[in-house]
Amino acid sequence: MDCPRWLPLESNPEVMTKFVNCLGMKPTWQFGDVYGLDPELLSMVPRPVCAVLLLFPVTEKYETFKQEEEEKLKGQPQEVSPGVYFIKQTIGNACGTIGLIHAVANNQAHLEFETDSALKKFLEQTSKMTPEERATFLEKDESIRVTHESSAQEGQTEAPSLDEKVNLHFIAFVNVGGQLYELDGRKPFPIVHGKTSEDTFLEDAVEVCKIFMARDPQEVRFTIIALSKDSY
Repeated sequence: MDCPRWLPLESNPEVMTKFVNCLGMKPTWQFGDVYGLDPELLSMVPRPVCAVLLLFPVTEKYETFKQEEEEKLKGQPQEVSPGVYFIKQTIGNACGTIGLIHAVANNQAHLEFETDSALKKFLEQTSKMTPEERATFLEKDESIRVTHESSAQEGQTEAPSLDEKVNLHFIAFVNVGGQLYELDGRKPFPIVHGKTSEDTFLEDAVEVCKIFMARDPQEVRFTIIALSKDSY
């Protein structure tokens, strides 16, 4: 059976903020661009930051690394907090939505929702499920799919067709229990990147983003987006 495909979301913070707002997350937190990785540019990002999204190119080098990482971690399992919400990606091109779900699901203590929020409802209904069960549940969630489709068509660049091969991928970084987690629906489990704190989270996540960039030094197609408390 073919896996379902969605239109890819653009790495546009306004589109992402509107997407989660349409699903009932209150605009007390907003997505915004991280314009550079040096301390001066990082200091311009409104704080606190509760999640970081990285858009990066899926290259041969990355795929080789991903395979090696998976084999290594299967032999030496990491300690992953049961408090981490992780969902597998079974829908083609849905990595933007999966990234947003990871960002929101692991920060429900900070974020606020409307009483009839479709996103909050999805998180409550899937809270006790396995990552695979959550993926199947998302395939059937009409409100999220419809919002994804309309958001995908709202970006500044023309959305590619459903069948076009998109080789850019979104992942999320979150802080759960003082540990920095990389959440990627294409991987079998969350990746632990060591200790972090609310104060150092953005800098810690950016250090991991730099490793992604160093792996493919010829590539320029990297975008970093932070979910910050609205400062306006």
